Amino acid sequence: MGQSKPYRALLIAGPTASGKTALALSLADRFGGAIINTDSMQVYRDLSIITARPTEEEMARALHFLFGTVDAALNYSVARWLSDVTFAFEAAESQGLLPIFVGGTGLYFRALTEGLSAIPPVPEAVRAELRAWAEGRDPAALHARLTERDPKTAAHLRPTDPQRILRALEVFEATGRSLRSFHEERRGAALNSGEVLSLFLAPDRELLRARIDTRFDGMIAAGAVQEVTRLAERKLDPALPAMRAHGVPGITRALHGDISMEEAIEKGKADTRAYAKRQHTWFRHQAPDFIWVRPEEAEVWVGERIGL
Repeated sequence: MGQSKPYRALLIAGPTASGKTALALSLADRFGGAIINTDSMQVYRDLSIITARPTEEEMARALHFLFGTVDAALNYSVARWLSDVTFAFEAAESQGLLPIFVGGTGLYFRALTEGLSAIPPVPEAVRAELRAWAEGRDPAALHARLTERDPKTAAHLRPTDPQRILRALEVFEATGRSLRSFHEERRGAALNSGEVLSLFLAPDRELLRARIDTRFDGMIAAGAVQEVTRLAERKLDPALPAMRAHGVPGITRALHGDISMEEAIEKGKADTRAYAKRQHTWFRHQAPDFIWVRPEEAEVWVGERIGL
């Protein structure tokens, strides 16, 4: 393309069935991109149909990384993905391609820009108390409190960034340690948030639920039951991540005669709808850098920011 790109990477997140694959392919065509899987289930070789992995025809349109590369018998983790994705990212950049990270797994996106650290979970009571205290207060007041308790972290945060300030306060109140100290110990971040353009596809909720149901019916028609049958024949540990992919537990139970296939299909749809709701919640509260964009407006939105 002959011009430098304003961002090192594009991050496309969103709930399942929100149109991430179509958007990524269109943008890869337009800007010269390589698509990197950021979904914890689409990594599994055994799960093509039931995870709506890009088809062979779709993957032929652009360079793809980390789709269907892991055997279902492996307990793949965010740490292993972060190690693998570093090579994928470097391979894309070396070819002059814009890395486009696509998926719905929040922890993968977080690891990509923050690395992995040992920050312990913040007790809900601590979080609730701080949120109640912060309600109605100006962000500058939050920053002032953080400056008193954790000046090291406060010096690296904008006084106009209440979400990150509250996160730092929560960690300090829960652990007695500076959030910055945890970040200094983290490892493996491939990018920092200032180098990426991050968006979350946010379709109408009712439309999304309908799309989830329609897509699941399409998976069944395309051979999802046969795919799960082949996986079940391997007699893998049911606790493995691949065995818990949406649709797999219910269809497996139906194959064993525990429930009807109709019940399995309804369970698969219900589990997927519930997962989409959790994805909305996670990204709203845990990923403040992601801008929420309606799917029909996303390509124009991205083009205005990275158009060359």
